[in-house]
Amino acid sequence: MEISNHHTHQRRNYNRAFGIGIVLNVIFVVIEAAYGIAADSMALVADAGHNLSDVLSLLLAWGAGVLASKSATEQRTYGFRKLTIMAPIANAILLLLALGGIAWESIGRLAAPQEVHALTVIVVAAIGVVINTLTALLFASGQKEDLNIKGAFLHMAADAGVSFGVVVSGIIIMFTGWLLIDPLVSLFIAAVILAGTWSLLKDSMNLAIDSVPKSIDISGIRSYLTGLDPVCQIHDLHVWAMSTTEVAMSVHLIVIEKDMAADFLPVLQRQLHDRFGIEHATIQIEQQDCMPCTLDKNQCI
Repeated sequence: MEISNHHTHQRRNYNRAFGIGIVLNVIFVVIEAAYGIAADSMALVADAGHNLSDVLSLLLAWGAGVLASKSATEQRTYGFRKLTIMAPIANAILLLLALGGIAWESIGRLAAPQEVHALTVIVVAAIGVVINTLTALLFASGQKEDLNIKGAFLHMAADAGVSFGVVVSGIIIMFTGWLLIDPLVSLFIAAVILAGTWSLLKDSMNLAIDSVPKSIDISGIRSYLTGLDPVCQIHDLHVWAMSTTEVAMSVHLIVIEKDMAADFLPVLQRQLHDRFGIEHATIQIEQQDCMPCTLDKNQCI
């Protein structure tokens, strides 16, 4: 006997948030890049490059989310849900490519510091603090339920912090004339991006190869299943992410009772959802005295 079902619930639509965030950041990228070049500030140019990569990240996350909402087909039985996992991988690669150019130019500036218009740097970066903070707040409420939304929130929150760092570097240059602070801040920006990008790439790659999501307690699931009254053994337990918001599970349960309660599977499936966050559970019931399951192997959990 087998049951496959998944719980769905309404999640906030972030189309408006994505649209506003993208428009605000595109406008700011153009302004920041133009003034960064005019002020000869590598810190501003580096921050503009970072903000541009975040615009691309928002576009990818938005597009993946829209496609993931499309219905499944006979050819794509899970629909396009996996695109929400592939999008962060693409974002991470784009960010890593941008890092090389920023770091290379900044190292060159360390060897040959150039005059910077400090007041321009301060004003433009301060605008960046405001825009990035406002954009981050658009995604603050959904960061706990969706990796894409969390990624957008963290990117924009980090940008606000980085822009604040550029403001500080401008103030230091204005009062001390220490030009080296500009490329040093650029390298700091690159380090911040690298740390966040590496974490994003690692998490999304783990989901792409169907690793157990961080939020799932697979040991707790195993203990719960083996502790059920009619269950004497379990095998072929798998937990993976169908998308950044939906987790699937499949398992074979060996039971000692031939006549199971009519509500056993629905109750079990609901408990897996409520207690462990499993959206889509496929459970196969096997009798203890039946022939061994072909999937009960050493390489199966």
